[in-house]
Amino acid sequence: MSGEAWAGVAVAGITAAYALCSRRLASSPVSSAMVFVGCGILLGPVALDIVDLKHNSEPIIALLEAALTLVLFTDAMTVRRRDLRTDGFLPARLLSIGLPLSIGAGWLLAWPLLPGLTLWELALVGAVLAPTDAALGKTAMSSPRVPALVRHGLNVESGLNDGMVLPFFVLFLAVIPGTSAAREGASGVFWRALVLSSVLGFLVGAVGGRLLRAARSRGWVSGEWAQLFVPAVATAAYALALVVNGSGFIGAWIGGFAFGSALRRLPATESRVPTVESRLPDTDPRESPGPSPDAPDPAAHFTEHLGELLASLSLLVFGAVLLGPTLEHLSWRIVGYAILSLTVVRMVPVALALAGSGLRGPTVAYIGWFGPRGLASVVLGLLLLEEEHVQGVELMARVVAVTVGLSVLLHGVTAVALAGRYGDWHEKATIAGGRLREGTPVPESARVAPRRNRRS
Repeated sequence: MSGEAWAGVAVAGITAAYALCSRRLASSPVSSAMVFVGCGILLGPVALDIVDLKHNSEPIIALLEAALTLVLFTDAMTVRRRDLRTDGFLPARLLSIGLPLSIGAGWLLAWPLLPGLTLWELALVGAVLAPTDAALGKTAMSSPRVPALVRHGLNVESGLNDGMVLPFFVLFLAVIPGTSAAREGASGVFWRALVLSSVLGFLVGAVGGRLLRAARSRGWVSGEWAQLFVPAVATAAYALALVVNGSGFIGAWIGGFAFGSALRRLPATESRVPTVESRLPDTDPRESPGPSPDAPDPAAHFTEHLGELLASLSLLVFGAVLLGPTLEHLSWRIVGYAILSLTVVRMVPVALALAGSGLRGPTVAYIGWFGPRGLASVVLGLLLLEEEHVQGVELMARVVAVTVGLSVLLHGVTAVALAGRYGDWHEKATIAGGRLREGTPVPESARVAPRRNRRS
């Protein structure tokens, strides 16, 4: 049996085994990310040597790019403008102030700790490790004991910051000699990757959303094919951006916004396809008002579940091809920067972003700590590893690997315990101090469909 076949058997077996125990492990400190990353290390060169980047690079990169594309599209698809207005002050502050500060802090702290990297390579490290992933701290961001405002803020932040960091990534990459983006130059990357990719992604998403809405209103599309339509639109937005040498990820992210917005613009008078229950003779149609406009669109369910699966497999691959080999080349500088990235680089910008917000110290600390690094950092880190002509690529990839690996471990282990302790504090503070800013109502959509927490 070939090595590729053994790799397929191992990956399928691990996925099936976790699926059978998923509910049992959901409330434990053992997260899905820990399981898949740990198993990935065992499958990699440091142990069984079944999965290897040198021999499996093309399918591995394709898997990672597909996972990030679907995640970017579905995360953006669920975002509403109200999430960032008024009651959405928390994600707005985290994204508009905290994210740029995190990139800058990561850039500055990398300078003394990672000698040998150029100025723009240091900037790339800061950008790659800035986005957060709610899936790595699921309990911390979904526990009902945590105030809805905090859950909502962390979910929206993690759903948007991976897309918002992409312009920084491509521009930093473009000014480093020898990279694939450097051939276009900074101005070429700006127009192709940022402007043209965004325009094409928006057009694909908007047209796709309108077509699905029209087909639904006329009863032309079945529920099953409506769900398959969503990943097709995401793929089209990604691929069309690549056709013009732009950024497929930016195209998919912008396409998700446009697609979700087009689907939600459903006029009140527009006809709906009757459900099975509404056609029954003893059912009063007045008792079935139809789905709430704030409810998650059922067409996205398949894409979300597919994204979850691909994201988990991506973490397994990360453990095999990036983290495992890196563990053999650890240094105090790499570990030190990883620790600072998860603490100072995240927590100080969060504290500055939330200054004057009225949130209490424990809330600011909780939000600052739960900024886990995950899929976006993994994909961008492996894309960096493909840039063979850049001298500092190996060191940059090792820093990303150790930071994400520590995040998987530390945020996974602490999620259940800290969510409980923070919930206890909030209950006591509410009783003792009356109305807290943490109790501010959140948009209805956030209570119906929390983002990114479904990927666990």
